[in-house]
Amino acid sequence: MARDLGSSRGVPVVCVCLGALLSGNVLIYLYLDSLHHQTNDHPVSPPAGCPSRHFKTATMKHCSPWLHCPQVKAEVRKLKLIGQGAVKQVYLSEWRGQKVALSTLSSAEYQEDFLHGVSMLQALQGPFVVQLMGWCPEEGLLVTEYHPMGSLLNLDATLAQEHHRSRDTWQTRLRLALDYTSALSYLHSSPVGCRIMCDSNSLDKTLSQFLLTADFRLVVNDLDALPEVDTSRGLLAKCGHRELTGDFVAPEQLWPFGGGEDGQPFSDELMPGYDERTDVWKIPDVTQHLMGRVPGGDMVHFHLFQIHEGCKRRDPRLRPSALDVVAVYRSVYANMARDAAGSRDML
Repeated sequence: MARDLGSSRGVPVVCVCLGALLSGNVLIYLYLDSLHHQTNDHPVSPPAGCPSRHFKTATMKHCSPWLHCPQVKAEVRKLKLIGQGAVKQVYLSEWRGQKVALSTLSSAEYQEDFLHGVSMLQALQGPFVVQLMGWCPEEGLLVTEYHPMGSLLNLDATLAQEHHRSRDTWQTRLRLALDYTSALSYLHSSPVGCRIMCDSNSLDKTLSQFLLTADFRLVVNDLDALPEVDTSRGLLAKCGHRELTGDFVAPEQLWPFGGGEDGQPFSDELMPGYDERTDVWKIPDVTQHLMGRVPGGDMVHFHLFQIHEGCKRRDPRLRPSALDVVAVYRSVYANMARDAAGSRDML
């Protein structure tokens, strides 16, 4: 995450009111061999206190090595279906008395996406990514840490529950927004290059990519569509092969040659590629949703107005980086928390 905070072109990271801010088994094994070398070249960040390629959940006393096919097939027991998408089905399962999430490949046609997701989980283990526990590519199986509160789609319903209502504050919600932007920043400067979130073509789809942990933090869960971009090498991405529409996606993700009498029908071959600033465009909309309608939320939006305005610049080169946004979010949170503490002291 060593990107310079001043790397955005012309977009100040200053908050007005707060002052200056800081195909067969052969292919599978060939693919896995490439993953082995990839993750060896870029050391994986293990859980605190665990060696590399180990895991430890909150309910475990000791670290365990990643599980491979024999253990996954023999020791992981399905309990019930809890999620389903085009690429995989997700089951609440059990391993040695631990509740885990077992993902199974839905269809062989999505095997490449599934293997890509496994490779990204291997390479990107860290505080912003769901904890990998094991996998068996031959059988299309993946085991990850289970988070019972589910995805961010459930946030408002979860906070509305009586035993969670005390957490429904601007502090909790802004921390979640900070986790979201921090996760983007991590992906944009990851050990395996700049990765962008392609499964984010709508607000609901974006929210579904993140899990809510028991301590109300976020981790990225679905890494099946995480292409690499590198503008210095002319390496750009296109999120899928179909035309994208709507206001949520960035302007550069829209088909630029349509409309009017001379408009051309969409062509994947002619569609220009784009970079990680598409993720930045979506930040204000995600944060608006995460903040909800809590006391203090309006003040948060006020302090974030300028950086969010920068995120919405139509020219992606003029948008701030995700790291720029993280810096502003951190400053806003710290200053508002300090002011709130000062107000309490005066009572």
